[in-house]
Formats: sequence, C-alpha cells, structure tokens
Amino acid sequence: MATAVHFSSCERRRRGAVRVTLFLLYFWGSLISLSCAARLSAVTRQKLEVEKHLKRLNKPPIKSIQSPDGDIIDCVHISHQPAFDHPFLKDHKIQMRPSYHPEGLYDDNKMSTGSKERTKPLTQLWHMNGRCPEDTIPVRRTKKDDVLRASSVKRYGKKKRNNIPKPRSSDPDFINQSGHQHAIAYVEGGKYYGAKATINVWEPKIQQPNEFSLSQIWLLGGSFGQDLNSIEAGWQVSPNLYGDNNTRLFTYWTSDAYQATGCYNLLCSGFIQINSERGVVSIAVEVTLISGGLVSQFLGADTKEGHWWMQFGNDYVLGYWPSFLFSYLADSASMIEWGGEVVNSEPDGQHTATQMGSGHFPEEGFGKSSYFRNIQVVDSSNNLKSPKSLGSFTDQSNCYDVQTGDNDDWGHYFYYGGPGRNPNCP
Repeated sequence: MATAVHFSSCERRRRGAVRVTLFLLYFWGSLISLSCAARLSAVTRQKLEVEKHLKRLNKPPIKSIQSPDGDIIDCVHISHQPAFDHPFLKDHKIQMRPSYHPEGLYDDNKMSTGSKERTKPLTQLWHMNGRCPEDTIPVRRTKKDDVLRASSVKRYGKKKRNNIPKPRSSDPDFINQSGHQHAIAYVEGGKYYGAKATINVWEPKIQQPNEFSLSQIWLLGGSFGQDLNSIEAGWQVSPNLYGDNNTRLFTYWTSDAYQATGCYNLLCSGFIQINSERGVVSIAVEVTLISGGLVSQFLGADTKEGHWWMQFGNDYVLGYWPSFLFSYLADSASMIEWGGEVVNSEPDGQHTATQMGSGHFPEEGFGKSSYFRNIQVVDSSNNLKSPKSLGSFTDQSNCYDVQTGDNDDWGHYFYYGGPGRNPNCP
C-alpha cells in the first residue's frame, strides 16, 4: 500500500513538472511571437510612414526626365510644388520676379576685368535628356532609399542643430560639439539686405557617407540660441542626402535654429522655385542671395513684398523664400557669412579626411585653393557694395583655414578650405 502511495505521489510530481514545462514553453513561445509581431509592426509602421512622406514630397509630374547621373527629374506644375502645402501659402500669388534691383547690380561687367578665371555657364546633366515645359519646375524625385538614409523620417532633409559658425565664440569646442567645422568670412553689426559672391566650385572628397562638405552664403538674424533665423545657399557634396558624391546646388532655411522648421531645397514647405530651366539639383558657379529682392545683372530687390530671392549664375533666378517664414529676417539680416562647412564624424577616433573646398589650404593660392571673390552686401539704401571690412573665423586652422584679402580686381575675397586629417590635424 505504501508503495502505491509513493508511486502515485511521484506520478503527480512528474505530471506537474510536465505541465510546468509545457506552460513555460507556451509562455516563451508567446513572448517570441509577441516580439516578432512587434518588430513586424514597427517595420510596417516605418514603411507606411516612408510611403506617406514620399507621396507628400513627390507631386504628380506633368513630365519626367531620366538624368544620366541616375536622378529622375519630375516637371511639376509651378503651383503644385511642395511649398504650397503650407497653409499660409494657400492663396499666395506667385511672384515671378522682384520689383527692382539694388543700385550697383549692373556693375558686374566692370569687375574682374583682369581675372584669370571667368564664371562659366551652368549645365545640369538632366538637360541631356530633355527640358521641362513652361509653367513647370524641375524637381528631383525623392527615392525611398533617400529617406531611409536619414536618422528618421522626421529628420530627413534637415541639418543638425548648433551648426552655425559663431565667430569669436568663447567656447573653442562650440562647433566640434555638433560635429560641424567651418572656415568663413563674415560681416556683422549692421542691417544687411542682401549678399553676393562668386564662388569657384570643386568636388571635395568625402570620407564617410554620413559626412558632407559645402560652401555657401549664410544670411542670419536673431541670436545664436533657439531663435536663430538662417537663409543659406551654395553647393555641397552630401552622400547621405543624395546618395552620391556629385556636387549639387542647394538651398536651406530655418527660423528656429534648426529645431523644427526648415529644410534643404524643396523637401518641405517654404522655398518657392520659379525657374523651369534650373533646379536645386546640380553645380552652381555663382550664388547670390538678396533680402527683399535679387542681386542679379537683370533683376532687383523686392522691398515691397520683403521676400528673400536667390539667383545663381548671371542668368538664373531660382526662386524665393516668402517673408512670413521668418521673424528676425522678415526685415533684414544682422550678420552675413561666406565660407565652407564640413561634418567631422571622427572615424576611428581621428579627424575626418573629408575635404573642404578644393582640399587645399588657402596659402596654396589661385589654381589650387577654393575662394570667394567680389564679396558684396546690400545696405539700407539698396546699394550693392563691398563691405567696409571682412572678419574671418575657423575653429581648427590646422585642418581647415581661411585667409582674407582685397584688391582692385577681386574686391574683397578670401581663400579657404583644407584636407582635413593631415600630420598637423591628426
């Protein structure tokens, strides 16, 4: 009898152990299923988010053109471009040209008479396969891979915060903290209604896909805190943004120090493009920005509407930023900067070898170094003229440097740039 009782007790423990084991297996299996489902759900959400964003950016084209460099250029009706997704632009009447130009604009032909280098007509590769019809603008089609390269869908097409060069910063690591480094010339302390410069364009080499190199003009208003207004234009190489190492014309804007507002090119509502021949997708030789108008040899400042216009080359008015986008820049800029910027991700714990400008230091001079020349500003009397003085700033001169000068031929100018990592910049 005792043996039977003992057997019955062991059997119960065995069956209990089996039930516990089965429960644990079931519980573990459920956790795996839930984990897989969560991952699948996250992937699905991201896919839907990307598709929704692409639909918002890529407007229905009237015509599409395959560019030899792999881009697809969509010819979008001018009134259907992404800018008009902004609620404040619902009833906006597109301005096809500024009202008038600043005095001195037509003096360009008197400049650089002895220059060894002339500005050249700008070409864009997609023109080899066609042109956009009248009343349309060329827009580079955003691809899924473009968005996926960004840190998030929300941050696609946006710069990181704290990347404006702050001359004479009390903190020598101000730029390094955000991974951005600069070599610039600047003016400050007045009211500026525009800026102009001629830039010679290179194709700097980029070490890491998440880095970029650019040369541009900054028009700034507000403080270097949370309220900074910035309008920017120039040329850049950015594998992360475009998926290649081509040099491209670009624009940028922000009204809150790169926090929530603004973007590159046409990747959000803001910049209104009006040119059907040229888009923000290629090389620029000359970049011109003007508040309330355009510095150009044939157009002028729009002081009536207050829009900030952009022209590149001698012939191409690209478009404008409506004045309502900004607070401090709604009237004028308090500072203007010209120069270069790179992202230094410090690969392998060393300074990046990403080049700025031509990749040569300023002292190597004409033919090797990159430069800005014929630097001008527009004053409160709507005159385009050379600044009284030009300051300069670089946070690591052994990596990227800047040297200013002036003469009768080039007016105010500066050479800038460098190779990044070298024996003096480990």
